[in-house]
Amino acid sequence: MHTDNGPRTVAATGASPLRGRVAVVTGAARGVGEALARHLSEAGMHVALLGREARTLHAAASSLPTPSLCVEADVTDQEALEDAARQVAHRLGDAAVVVANAGVAAGGPFRRIDGDLWRRVIDVNLVGSANTARAFLPQLARTRGYFLQIASTAAFGSAPMMSAYCASKAGAESFAQALRGEVEPDGVSVGIAYLHWTGTDMITDLDEHPVLRALRSHQPWFARRVHSPDQVADWLTAGVERRSQHVYAPPWLRWCQPLRPLFPGLVTRIARREMRRLPADALAGDTGVMGAGGRADWELYRSATHRPSR
Repeated sequence: MHTDNGPRTVAATGASPLRGRVAVVTGAARGVGEALARHLSEAGMHVALLGREARTLHAAASSLPTPSLCVEADVTDQEALEDAARQVAHRLGDAAVVVANAGVAAGGPFRRIDGDLWRRVIDVNLVGSANTARAFLPQLARTRGYFLQIASTAAFGSAPMMSAYCASKAGAESFAQALRGEVEPDGVSVGIAYLHWTGTDMITDLDEHPVLRALRSHQPWFARRVHSPDQVADWLTAGVERRSQHVYAPPWLRWCQPLRPLFPGLVTRIARREMRRLPADALAGDTGVMGAGGRADWELYRSATHRPSR
């Protein structure tokens, strides 16, 4: 399902190198993806929004100031992404920027979380990113474009009760690093964006997850701040304009890179203290998908595979 917006007047955006070029953003129906699609459009790009929620996706595209295209697609479906790539090339032109943003999260003890849900998080966040790259790399090679992988500080230090999410984001980071060396001879640049606490629906119930709550409470005051999707999209857009190898949201995260060997032990120590303090029932009380976007994806997946609700 797709639709185009006709040409509109673009707000003055200065001499942006992005003006008139084509961007693809996955997971664009809400949150960071929706905000980034809007910021790239305001910078003059023609934007293809890919996502799972058709109505929300079209609502996000309806206010963009430049021509846009909506494609309802599951990033775990390679054929659907190949079809999306053909639609983008036909309707907007070859992509010059592709942002692998689609992501879901699930919390809870590894032993108690639904095995299919655990794998779904890996499939969307890691395999979905690889599928996105596979579908659009031919276009990026022709435009000598830029592929941006959305990662997370979850790759810095894995938090208990978030095993699938942390594993997928560490894997996505590693995938992007490997891809960078392969596609550089084709003139394609690969960036990795590290997002910290971001005010999407994924963390709406953050305080209901005791380990995450404890980890955040032990961070310095500036590291506890939750940034809006608009602010994060602004940082990401600047990174896209510069074709940055690393984009940090917020920018101070760049100073954490040299300290990464310390983080796993520190996270484990804080998490262990919290998990010993609470009864097992409290730790397992909020097991499952996090956020409206994740729940929508999970319901669509269960419907497609005829899995019963649990």
